[in-house]
Amino acid sequence: MSTAAAGEGVKSVARVFDLLELIADAGGSVTLSELSTSAGLPLPTIHRLLRTLVSLGYARQLQNRRYALGPRLVRLGEVANRQFGHIAMPQLKDLVERLGETANLATIDGDRVIYVSQAPSPHAMRMFTEVGRRVYMHNSGVGKAILAQLDDVEVRDIVSRAGLPRATEHTIDSVDKLLADLAEIRRRGYAIDDGEQDIGVRCYAMAVPNMPVPTAVSVSGPRTRVDDAFGERAVPVLHEIAREISALANAE
Repeated sequence: MSTAAAGEGVKSVARVFDLLELIADAGGSVTLSELSTSAGLPLPTIHRLLRTLVSLGYARQLQNRRYALGPRLVRLGEVANRQFGHIAMPQLKDLVERLGETANLATIDGDRVIYVSQAPSPHAMRMFTEVGRRVYMHNSGVGKAILAQLDDVEVRDIVSRAGLPRATEHTIDSVDKLLADLAEIRRRGYAIDDGEQDIGVRCYAMAVPNMPVPTAVSVSGPRTRVDDAFGERAVPVLHEIAREISALANAE
């Protein structure tokens, strides 16, 4: 293969991944013309690349002729999440050992967050959620820590698609309240879920820095144990663990 042909092949691969990212950024579906405008590529080029992605199952064409991400990406995402969760497990176990409560790692997944790893608390009464569970962002500690990494325009876009369903009486139920909470999270450096997802459960969560996709680590437990004094101990430990996870994920 000539150097020129190899260069064109690399360029095509980069364009394919750009298209997948643009579809995801658009909320999951997009038109050809929208992709052409965003990618800065001619319509025939976009159409050719999409035709290949559709044939392989990595994209699909909807009845309204918009394009969406395809089902084969689900398997890739699940495997990548499991691998990432496995890599970070020593840090989560360290978090549990030092604080005594359940530790979770979560990443953004469309308009929700998905739990990719968990180390359980040794206590009989403890927080538990299934790895692979997807939850709303506005009513979970990890979700708000992830939203705080985005700008307000992106937050409004997510809320417009996902809504703000109430899980408990403490759930944030307006965009203005959510944006105010996110501003406070950015200021202090961590998020708190105080019975917003589950009554009686409190969670401290923090963004994992320098990740390819927004990610957060958290520690959760009954409100009787996870109080303000617990938070004072937990925040510096979460900060340390978040840096360690980031270093692992970005190690070459």
